[in-house]
Amino acid sequence: MIPKSEIDEILSKYDKNNITIATICAHSAAQIFQGARKEGLKTIGLCTPDQKIIYDSFPLATPDEYIMVKEWTDVLSKENQRRLVEKSAIVIPHGSFVAYLDNENLQNNYRVPMLGNRQSLEWEGDRKKQREWLEKAGLKLPKEYKTQAEAGEKVFVKFPHAKGGSNYFTAESDKEIEDGLAELVRAGKISQEDADNRTLQQFVEGDRFYPHYFYSLTEDDRQVDYGLKEGRVELMGMDIRIEPIDESYRGLPNVSRKFFDYTVTGNEERIVREKLLADIFRMGISTVNKSKELFPPGMTGPFCIETVYHPETGFVAFEVSARIVAGTNLSTRGTPYEALTFEERTSSGRRISMEIKNAIEQNKLEKIAY
Repeated sequence: MIPKSEIDEILSKYDKNNITIATICAHSAAQIFQGARKEGLKTIGLCTPDQKIIYDSFPLATPDEYIMVKEWTDVLSKENQRRLVEKSAIVIPHGSFVAYLDNENLQNNYRVPMLGNRQSLEWEGDRKKQREWLEKAGLKLPKEYKTQAEAGEKVFVKFPHAKGGSNYFTAESDKEIEDGLAELVRAGKISQEDADNRTLQQFVEGDRFYPHYFYSLTEDDRQVDYGLKEGRVELMGMDIRIEPIDESYRGLPNVSRKFFDYTVTGNEERIVREKLLADIFRMGISTVNKSKELFPPGMTGPFCIETVYHPETGFVAFEVSARIVAGTNLSTRGTPYEALTFEERTSSGRRISMEIKNAIEQNKLEKIAY
């Protein structure tokens, strides 16, 4: 792991009057660029030729400068890192950023300051560590099993790292699991390592709610009475992921196997009953607090807890994303929740730039970047 002191040394030489926001042109980059523009910050898009049309087509989401790469791994080159450091760039990690560059590279080979604590990406990407984190935070989680026979019920078969649900499947027997894994490996859709490290998770019934949080270290602490040790946990919005499985009813009575696909293809906004927000804030606060103990100084910035809610069981959290999630793309014009915190419409992308500007003014940049 690159020492925090090394990143702090780089930050100390930055031109604080000319901080630049940079990210890979994918996932949630458009709102990140739009938000930076609204806050008067310059932007750099790390982009492949096939993606450039997206950002050139949205005038308010076009980065001020592109760094073009042939392959995403070219982002890791010393030359491209040097160019970003010379521009006083802070990189915003998102799901595609983590998936394309992988945690090992981000922890050991990437010396550009990133928003948040890069250790949190390791805890997010390792399902065992993620489960330890959420369990110790007091959240209710789905049960996990070594075999389907142990479960005695339908199980979800999941794989490591941020994959957007790609290749996940459900099974009701161990043979079904073995056959499914073998088929995916044979087709080249997963590696044997992924198959060996699959997770068998309880299939939880209920409604999905994925709250988008932002943990700020630059805003007043109004939640100390509720256990938050410093800063403020904000609720920016909420979504569910659209997956082909959601449309399976259209194939009744003879449902095609192609419907049984959990790859995320889009997002829909969600609102919960107001009384349920108390549990949602408590989950966010406890997740932040436990991160400070497990990987100091803990998580900061945007994050999401993916949950299933049922009136009989309450919220069951099955995943945490310790960075901005694509569901926030719903909120480029704001959401009903962020409207209760900010006078102006504020996307999660804009909230990132607001936090960076506040941190510069409060001399806290080293606290929110690693």
